[in-house]
Formats: sequence, structure tokens, C-alpha cells
Amino acid sequence: MSEFWERFAFYGIRWALVLYIVAQFHGGSPSGQAAANLTYGAYLALVYAGAIVGGYVADKGIGYQRAILVGAVFMAGGLFMIALPDPRMFKLGLATIVVGNGMFKPNISTIVGKLYAVSDERRDSGFTIFYMGINTGAFLAPLFTGWLANSVFGSDGMPAYKVVFISAGFGMLVSLLWFSMGRARLEGIGSPPPDAPGMQRVVYVVLGAVLVVPLVYLLLAVGGKNLQLVLTVMFLGLAVLLMREGIRDGRVARDKTIAMLIIFVVNIMFWMFFEQAGSSFTFLADNIVNRKIGSFTFPTAWFQSVNSGAIVGLAPVLAWIWVALARRNVNPSIPRKFGLGLLFNGAALLLLMYALSSLIDPADHKIPLWTLVAVYLIQSVGELCQSPIGLSMVTKLAPVRLVGLGMGGWFLSTGIGNNLSGIFASEVSGESGLTTASALGGYTFGFWALLLAGAALFLAAPQINKLLHGVK
Repeated sequence: MSEFWERFAFYGIRWALVLYIVAQFHGGSPSGQAAANLTYGAYLALVYAGAIVGGYVADKGIGYQRAILVGAVFMAGGLFMIALPDPRMFKLGLATIVVGNGMFKPNISTIVGKLYAVSDERRDSGFTIFYMGINTGAFLAPLFTGWLANSVFGSDGMPAYKVVFISAGFGMLVSLLWFSMGRARLEGIGSPPPDAPGMQRVVYVVLGAVLVVPLVYLLLAVGGKNLQLVLTVMFLGLAVLLMREGIRDGRVARDKTIAMLIIFVVNIMFWMFFEQAGSSFTFLADNIVNRKIGSFTFPTAWFQSVNSGAIVGLAPVLAWIWVALARRNVNPSIPRKFGLGLLFNGAALLLLMYALSSLIDPADHKIPLWTLVAVYLIQSVGELCQSPIGLSMVTKLAPVRLVGLGMGGWFLSTGIGNNLSGIFASEVSGESGLTTASALGGYTFGFWALLLAGAALFLAAPQINKLLHGVK
């Protein structure tokens, strides 16, 4: 439930960020869409990059429980800050959320793992309950915050975005309170290291986090291609360290490291186009999709719930399909499952290409509601082909002494993909905002890029499988 409320807060604001930036700081002008997309991409990228530091702070400094509590306080503070109508305060609030999320998100997942022995048969069931908490929070949050913004405190024409951020802040406070009240039941799991029983290190971490917030603010401010340069240098440095360790450990470890780096590159490309969900797809939903169902207007926020609902509904189906295929000895290899992830992502863009070229209503120049819903569903299938196995693969492929760094590489590759998603979305929107023509041109490029990459991965699968040396 602590994770439910944290995801409620995180996903509750996802749909509103780019729309709020344009409405509040660009006077509602479509010319502000490009800047909003860049900020959104940079924000997501830094959220994932922050997880690397947050895990280290918990491991070596204050323990998982205290890291979660500190992270929750920072996240709640940041959510309330972004409700203030000032562009500098908004980015400072986003930076505070980034720092808090970095301490909360990786460490609450780690605590779940520490509740069970490796051989405990309840371990998978425990993670399943945790996973359902994540997706239930992510599913309900846009429905609730969209209802507040469009029906209770505002209207579809003038949503009350600040109420979205404030409600998410209260959700984060509920998460903080829930975890605080439940800590005793953990019976010491995730407690501070033996050499740090007092609060001195917590104070140091809090002060350090406060000092890091302006740095994150600066990275958000430069955003886009400048941030991409920083992230690319970090990724190349990490790749060199991993390869050097892999080569030192022998041929098998070297090959596994190469395979892992290939997976990282595939992961970057997947998220670059998948995360249009919170940027260009949001502007598409708001301006180019006919959201009328009789007298009811389908809120833009509710599109964000389709992915989480699909994950909950389709995950058991995909799991059954993989098992059924394995019984017939035709279960796709790991590289080909990643390839399927790219191809489903591309199929979603293909549907948008068709809608934007052939399904435009001549009366209102908009595409049908069902097309964007179907796009989110198709993307969700792609996510299930790729995302669930990524973290597991890293733990099996990374050099033995650098598994933590390998996991950091996975998060960093996701962050790079998210930043590229913002850059791509800003190009699609252009100087005058998203139009039918610019969307069609951008998504056509995305479709061909994903199709070619997915096909190449299918063809290269036998060679990549050799690098895996039997890892499944």
C-alpha cells in the first residue's frame, strides 16, 4: 500500500505535466509544446538516473527504511511545490521529486525482496502482490485526478491542474504515513547498517539531498540535447567499466557483458517511442482525438490508465502464452522477445499513421477515440514482451562483482530513452505545436525505425544467443 500511494502520486500527475506547462507558462500557445516535451523527457530521465544514487545511499548509508521515509518527504514537498504558479518553482519542485523518488523507488522494491529467503516459495507471490499495488495505483490515479481537474474543480476546457498536483502530494503523505505506521512489522528488515544506529547519517543524507536539488534543477533547465550529452557520456563510461570487468573475468563473462549492452541499446530505443504516452500522445489526445461519447467527454487523463489496466489484465495471458509455447519448444528466445517489444511498439505507431491519414473526420478534423486507446493497448503488449525480463537478465549477465553497476546501467538506459522521447516529441510538435501533419510525419519515422530495429534484432538473435552462453 505504501507503493500504491507512491505510484498514485507519480502517475496522478503524469498526464497533466505537459498540458500544465503549456497552459500556465506559455499562455496556452501551442508553441510551448516543444519546451514542455523537453522538460517532461528530462524529468523522467533524471527520475531513473536518480535511482542509482538512491540505492547506493541506502546500501552504504542509512538503510532502506530510512531512505524510503526521507524520499517520501522530498517527493511530497516537490509535489506541493509544482502547484505554485512560477516556472522556476515548478522546475525546483520537479527536481525535488526526482531526488525523493531516487531514494524511495529502488529501496522499497529491495525491501520486498528481503522479506523472503531466496528459496522461499512465497517470494514470487509476494512480488506479484507488490506488482499489483504498483499497477493499481497507476491505474486509479489518472482516473481520480482527471475527475478532480475536469469535473470537480475545473472543466474540460479549463482543467484545475494545481488540484492534480496537490492531491498527488496528499497521496504521497499517505504513503509516508502508511510506511511509518507499518515499519514495526518489518522486524528490522531494511534497518540502518550496524555502524549507523543513530540519526547523524540521516541528517547528512538530508543535507546532501538538499544540495543535490539545485544540480538536478540545472539539468532540468538545460534539458534536451544538453542533458542527452551528459547521459551519453555517463553511459559510455559505464559501458567501458563493465566491458573491462567482463574481459578480466574471461571469454564467457565478456560475451555476456556484450549481450547485456546490446539489451541496453534496445531498451533505449523502446522507451524513446513508448514514452510518447506522457508527451506527444497527450497533446494528440487533447487536440486531435475526438473524445466525445454522446454528451460525455472522455478526459485526457483517462488515457493514462489504459496502460496499467492492460498490464494487469494481459500479464497472466502473456505468461500463459510463453509457457504454452515452451511446451511446444517454440518459445521465442530472449533477443526475439525484445524484438517483439520493438515491433509491437512500431505496430502502435502504424495504427496512428493509418488513423491520421485515413480516419480523419472531415467535420472536426479529429481521429476516433478508439484508435488512441488501441495504441496504448498495443504498446502494453510490447512492454510485457520486454520490460519484465530486463531486470532479471541484468542480474544474470552482468560481471559478478559489478551487478549493482549493471543494474544502474539498465536504469540509465531507460532514462536515456525517456530523454530521447522528449526530444523526439519536441520535434514532432515543432514551433507551432502538434498538428495532424507533424504527428503523421513523426510517427511514420518512429514506425520505420522500430520496424527496422525489431527486424534486425530477430535476424541477429542466433548470434546474440551464442553470447548468452545458455542463460535463459
